[in-house]
Amino acid sequence: MIKRLFIFLVLFLFAAMFYDLADNYQESTELSSLATRYVDKGPDELGAANLVTSVVVTYRGLDTLGEVTVLFLSAAVVGLLLGLMEKQAGNQSQKQDKTESSELVQTTVQYLLPIIFLLGAYIFLNGHLTPGGGFQGGAVIASGIVLLFLALPYARLRHALLSVLESLSGFAYVLVGIFGLVLAGGFLDNRFLPLGTYGELLSAGAIPLIYIFIGLKVGTELSVVLEHFKSDQQD
Repeated sequence: MIKRLFIFLVLFLFAAMFYDLADNYQESTELSSLATRYVDKGPDELGAANLVTSVVVTYRGLDTLGEVTVLFLSAAVVGLLLGLMEKQAGNQSQKQDKTESSELVQTTVQYLLPIIFLLGAYIFLNGHLTPGGGFQGGAVIASGIVLLFLALPYARLRHALLSVLESLSGFAYVLVGIFGLVLAGGFLDNRFLPLGTYGELLSAGAIPLIYIFIGLKVGTELSVVLEHFKSDQQD
């Protein structure tokens, strides 16, 4: 009885909090001073047609570095924990019989997988021109790995290659940030490379490079996490 009363009390408090928030909500009709500054000067300073994602990797580049670091730590912790579980299980675990997918599904995946990878690459290569970016493109690439594992349960990824690619992309991302700090106005400042022609693929300075490295890093880290989970389920 006391437990139920406590639950109802918590629900009532949450309802009151959200009601107060909704009742006093006022839609903002004007941009803040910082947003106005981004809108007015961002296109000229960054040279990127997609101002939203460009702000994320330039003006707020340190935030993006923190997000990439959190993702890396999450992938490392998942690998560590699953590795410890495998060691503790030892030879007590038994292999489970797996039903392979049909030939139609396997053939379809063989055709779809390159298209998915190409779409992921397109998203982070054009992140400075269209909605998208490194995180979105990397997630699309990882979704292709999910499809691969569903169609081919025994497929294995090359951990050594993924580790090298993840490390190099992360190092290159930080290196680009340092180049911006030394050669331009700050960390991840894209203007140490020519801004090019506004709206073209080779424009916005170093932003395309930043997105490439972020996309590769996110894609490889998520793929490694998926591989760890798949290996744990097979043991």
